[in-house]
Amino acid sequence: MEEPQPSHSGTSDSMMGLSMSRIGGTSSSALKRGPPSSFEGLEDETSKKRFKEDLGNEPDCEKSVAKSGYEALAEDLAQELQCGCCTELVYRPVVVSPCQHFFCGSCCVLWIRNGGTNCPACRGVSTIVTPSRPLQSIVDILLRADPSRERAERERIQADEVYKAGCSMRIPTPREASPEPNLNQNADYVRPCPHCVPDNAFGWRCPQPVIDYGVDPERAWHLDDGNPPGHAFCGNCENLLALRAPSTTKCDLCQVSFCGVGVPGRCLAAPLLSQHPHNMSDLGDLIQSSEVYGCFDHNTVEVDIMLDYLTAQELSPRHIYREVASHILSQPNGFRPLIELDLFVDIHSVTAGIDENPDAPRNRICRQCATEVMLWGIKDWWIRERQKGFLEETVTRRPDCKEGTSCSRQKDLAHARECKFQIALYLFSVLVLMFLAHR
Repeated sequence: MEEPQPSHSGTSDSMMGLSMSRIGGTSSSALKRGPPSSFEGLEDETSKKRFKEDLGNEPDCEKSVAKSGYEALAEDLAQELQCGCCTELVYRPVVVSPCQHFFCGSCCVLWIRNGGTNCPACRGVSTIVTPSRPLQSIVDILLRADPSRERAERERIQADEVYKAGCSMRIPTPREASPEPNLNQNADYVRPCPHCVPDNAFGWRCPQPVIDYGVDPERAWHLDDGNPPGHAFCGNCENLLALRAPSTTKCDLCQVSFCGVGVPGRCLAAPLLSQHPHNMSDLGDLIQSSEVYGCFDHNTVEVDIMLDYLTAQELSPRHIYREVASHILSQPNGFRPLIELDLFVDIHSVTAGIDENPDAPRNRICRQCATEVMLWGIKDWWIRERQKGFLEETVTRRPDCKEGTSCSRQKDLAHARECKFQIALYLFSVLVLMFLAHR
């Protein structure tokens, strides 16, 4: 009986399947045993989850990079927008011309008040300071994006008290330095004046020339003996001058003489209404003058209103002086009440002459006396100017303070903005002048 032969059909089928899988491009991993049914699809889900997490993390990375870049940009902007004076983020920026450096408006005002005559950054010659709207717009954008960079409220209030936003200002021109005094070869003896020298360039010779110590020590004039006959010392350059020289002028208020040759335009007592007040060449000098604030009992609100008015009307300190001097001349006693108040005593460091006729007309004045006249009358001038109707109604409608200039609350900004304080002072000044006129 024949034994049954083993069937090769299963083997054939397996080989057929393997061949077909290879033909279909299946990798060798297809030969491995597949995972149990409970793990089916787990690997795919995990991969998808990780892929989603990776996708989700990408925006966070981008956000952090963008955030760090934004912070760096804001920091760079803040550095570029620093004020050249206080090194803080600029507040109410102003630009100096022509160098185009910018500063806080309040910093620039304080710079001018403290004697600055050029750009605070480069020290270059500057003329005018104007507010900058483009810079203010950039600062506003930066503060909207990062409010933490804004100045403290108290700092902003103090800055606004110093500088009014939108106002332009002028940097005063550098003052000409007076030449060094012509010192004697021997400090104990007087050196001859320019007119004492024979054949001098001025065409006039002193009738009583002073002997030079280096030429004849025995006949030289000693300082302890007072002024040489026919001579005095110039109130500006302090050099010796000849009283009768054509170039010599004398101030009718302080009785000091000026040589007219030392510093042209300064060693001079000019006609009363044509003189320039000393150290008051433009509005910047008024702004930085503490004496102006003292004239208003340090009422900064009233002074700021006046300075804004002067800026708008383009009025100079010389204009104020001329109107004050003209008003004094129109009074019955002219300058006599001011002279009796000793307003012009000890203005100069040199010895003054003697006023031989107190009732004589006053025709010439020196620069220093012109400044004293302007400061003495600037309060009354401002009261008269306010009545001309050029000021805003919000300013003129303020009631007069009952206590006038004696009010102890003038330095209170809220009270100073509500009331006027100078009317009582004006009436008092009128009464004083009337009293002195009838003495």
